[in-house]
Amino acid sequence: MLEKVLNGNKVYWGWLAILLVLMTVGAACYATQLVNGLTITGMSRDVSWGFYIAQFTFLVGVAASAVMMVIPKYLHDYKTYGRVLIFGEFNAVAMVCLCLMFIIADLGSPQRLMNIIIHPTPNSMLFWDMIVLNGYLFINIFVGWITLQAHRKEVAPPKWIKFFIYLSIPWAVSIHTVTAFLYCGLPGRGYWMDAVLASRFLASAFAAGPAFLIILLYIVRATTKFDPGKEAFKALGKTIAYAMSVNLFLVLCEVFTVNYSNIPGHLHHWHYLFFGDGVLVPWMWTSMIMGFVGVLVLIVPSNRENDNMLIAGCLLVFIGAWIDKGLGMIGGGFVPNALMEITEYVPTKLELGVSLGIYATGFFILTLLTKIAVGVKVEIGE
Repeated sequence: MLEKVLNGNKVYWGWLAILLVLMTVGAACYATQLVNGLTITGMSRDVSWGFYIAQFTFLVGVAASAVMMVIPKYLHDYKTYGRVLIFGEFNAVAMVCLCLMFIIADLGSPQRLMNIIIHPTPNSMLFWDMIVLNGYLFINIFVGWITLQAHRKEVAPPKWIKFFIYLSIPWAVSIHTVTAFLYCGLPGRGYWMDAVLASRFLASAFAAGPAFLIILLYIVRATTKFDPGKEAFKALGKTIAYAMSVNLFLVLCEVFTVNYSNIPGHLHHWHYLFFGDGVLVPWMWTSMIMGFVGVLVLIVPSNRENDNMLIAGCLLVFIGAWIDKGLGMIGGGFVPNALMEITEYVPTKLELGVSLGIYATGFFILTLLTKIAVGVKVEIGE
């Protein structure tokens, strides 16, 4: 099946060329980081996690969202997802690769990664994060490739693969739960120290992930001969609407708890994010508005049947979730610090350059995997 990545039109090769250029830019920025360390970033004593970890946090959720198709397909025999499930699994592979690359970037020097293996510390959440992320990556590569091969031969997948498919369900939940535990187990960080943080992470993931997948499938439909089918789009749109509604409900629960209890250590972070002169204030209000409008668009059944409205709703949900996790989650936890002092964090150009290169690499992987999946689908006449 690998040979399918070598056949493509001008748009396909042009897109890969653009990604390679961006990867080169990212590599140049990363080379600067290897020489100068994390001093090239906007991080400081008060803000020790920045844009890299924020992207990792968001992308873990996008990766975990594949479970929203695996559960209906394999536990409830929901055949509609049969045509598009492989795209969700390959999307999970690319997203976990992105997560791992952002973790390596945050370490400053890649050789530090070996400390987790040479000096394992099971009482550290990062140790468990390494296990669940790598496990989820290999499960999705394994399951995706075996099922696609069987699909190409137009035979049923081997029965033993179902063990790994069922294993991927709790594993998907675990990767985002462990990521939430990285934050909510830290005393002194009022913004993160919340019992519903893991639930909120999962709800947000189950909205943003399928939203990205819908956009990806529309691009596939527009550029290839493969049509995922109207029912798959409608079903995914319904999933996004429900998941995002739960996410917004959990956010409102947090707002009530923080404001009604009036505990300063918790309240000041929310005040910094949504009021005052902080750099994140306009971003966070934009995120909230996009989240609510996105839900209002997708909750209406007729909108989910309209391509333009469905795409608009997915973009609103996806971008809103990215701002919430990819920008506000980290900044809101570190600022203000324990002394109620505000040290603003803004990613530097080099930091953004490294991130751009990592994103380009992830999309390069996703493009190749999607090309293989589409090639097989077209070959067997779907």
